Amino acid sequence: MTGIPRSAVADAGRYFDRWLAFQQHHLRVPGVQAAVLHEGEVVLSTAHGVANVETGEELTERHLFRIASHSKTYTATCVMQLVEQGRLRLDDTVGQWLEPLRDSPVAGVLVRELLGHGGGVIRDGWDGDFWQLFHAFPDVDALVRIAGDRSAVIDRNERFKYSNVGYSLLGLVIEAASGQRYHDYVAEHVVARLGLSDTAPEFDPARADDYSAGHTALGYADRRLVIDHIDTGAMASATGFAATASDVVRYASAHFLGDDRLLGDDSKRVMQRTEWEVAGTGTEYGLGFAISTIGSRRMLGHGGGYPGHITRTFFDPVDRFAVSVLTNAIDGPALGMATALVRLVDLAVAGVDTDASPELDRFCGRFATLWGVYDIVALGGRLLQLDPSAPDPVAAPVRLEVIDDATLRIADTGGYGSYGEAFRFDFDADGSVTSVRGGSGSTAFPFDRFRAAAASHQGHVTLGGGLRV
Repeated sequence: MTGIPRSAVADAGRYFDRWLAFQQHHLRVPGVQAAVLHEGEVVLSTAHGVANVETGEELTERHLFRIASHSKTYTATCVMQLVEQGRLRLDDTVGQWLEPLRDSPVAGVLVRELLGHGGGVIRDGWDGDFWQLFHAFPDVDALVRIAGDRSAVIDRNERFKYSNVGYSLLGLVIEAASGQRYHDYVAEHVVARLGLSDTAPEFDPARADDYSAGHTALGYADRRLVIDHIDTGAMASATGFAATASDVVRYASAHFLGDDRLLGDDSKRVMQRTEWEVAGTGTEYGLGFAISTIGSRRMLGHGGGYPGHITRTFFDPVDRFAVSVLTNAIDGPALGMATALVRLVDLAVAGVDTDASPELDRFCGRFATLWGVYDIVALGGRLLQLDPSAPDPVAAPVRLEVIDDATLRIADTGGYGSYGEAFRFDFDADGSVTSVRGGSGSTAFPFDRFRAAAASHQGHVTLGGGLRV
């Protein structure tokens, strides 16, 4: 059974939703969609921002995103299903299954090596400008030509070498071993088994209106441009999938240990154990899954980068929770956002207190001063002051303890903080906070009121005038 109480995940999810909303606005990301799952239940499904900056269409939980290299996890799952069925072996070679490549540089590469990116195979070919929409993604004939053109870049098993071409070839191997088109196999043996109505291995023109638009980065322009969706051709098994965050975490839950809907635990352990250390990243890779250590927690998952969409998913197969964050900009901070949820869960777990006072919520909220914004949040029965503008909201938590019904004390903080000092709250007749004095003795006001005051302020902020609510 899981060692994570539902209350801790629920607390973390509630704050995560509010933090995402702030981050989406603060970082000028067009839209963010996210979901959190614990055990078999989606405890958070949310969306913030817009689906398209040109139309201003509001982003919803049902908009589809291109989840790109998440596709590799679905492909690896299909390979392992065929291995379990005895129709394919991990030690089979590319040349055994793909006749046009029997005399190619990749003919001797093993299925296992392709799954773990240890085959030394070229990443995207010698002309990867389909990633910039200069031309179409390769079809099968083009993929075969790419695989035959100086494609063995380094020796097999020399090091981890990420390859979209390698995973595209695995799609063809699945077709050869199963006797079904790749799309049909995935639809029947993964998507339908899990009831994932908003997941598909490729762009579906019939649902074009359901997709969030992709957007360019702000690094090279002052405004974002919309990027059209295109078919990924024979590279769908490496990068073609589309889904919602809710569907992604439901899919991830099928990889929890003890869940046999897609694979047995033996196969899952083979996929989830470390195959390679990924140079320069502090991460590892298994067979189709990236492996990250967040705090002391070993998380599986994958990221995805498609023109205009950046996405990230983590799951813990032992403690049985998952998070997926999908962003609709090519500079979207999905990795940091997904990481934040894992850290929030662990912060909540560390403070779980079944005897916590139900009155903690009266102190909670988002507050602002001239210097910025802070949140007071209840996590695991503890009150904490967190910074919603920080890329890691739990990097420097300030622990607060209740003194009376209008006063908190700073019980734990960094050396430059206001340790031992008080936060004093003023409430109106309905119990809502009207102001807080604390942290250098400064008065803070509810965020929405302070933001409105700043927006309406005329002229300079002057001595004696300040920004008052």
